[in-house]
Amino acid sequence: MRIIVTGGAGFIGSALVRYVVQETAHNVLVVDKLTYAGSIASLESVHGHPRFRFSRTDICDQAEIRELFASFDPDAVVHLAAESHIDRSITAPAEFVKTNMLGTYSLLEAALAHWRSIENRRAQTFRFHHVSTDEVYGALGDEGRFTEQTRYDPSSPYSATKAASDHLVRAAGADHQLLEQLWPVPVS
Repeated sequence: MRIIVTGGAGFIGSALVRYVVQETAHNVLVVDKLTYAGSIASLESVHGHPRFRFSRTDICDQAEIRELFASFDPDAVVHLAAESHIDRSITAPAEFVKTNMLGTYSLLEAALAHWRSIENRRAQTFRFHHVSTDEVYGALGDEGRFTEQTRYDPSSPYSATKAASDHLVRAAGADHQLLEQLWPVPVS
């Protein structure tokens, strides 16, 4: 299996990439812009591994994303890339709109074009996994927990743009039946 991991140099993404490369037979292409949230050093243990590739690419660069899909020919995408610093989203929301919404759209367009180009058997198993955040549900009081049925109630530009990206992925899945969504893990 060939997997694209966006945001793969971040805290969660790099753990996933290290696991996949070290514990499975899958090939991984990390796509990461290497902003404040990502560090190539987090991938040092897999750097140079024959099943690991890295591309310093902005997910909003549609031409480059299409080229990466064409050259890597993935079977799955795990989309973790996001602007995620809540305080920064309040003072400078434009980058959050760009990355979280337009970047997700760029990936969805590339995934759909790729899905349409692969043979039927592979197309049936191709997956786009979008990883969200519990922030889309708003603030939780001292008690309780969120579930996948909790009403969306974003309360910052970060959570609003992640909620928007969730809806883009859901709509693509409903329209084309190729995409899966990894919903936020319920928080207790």
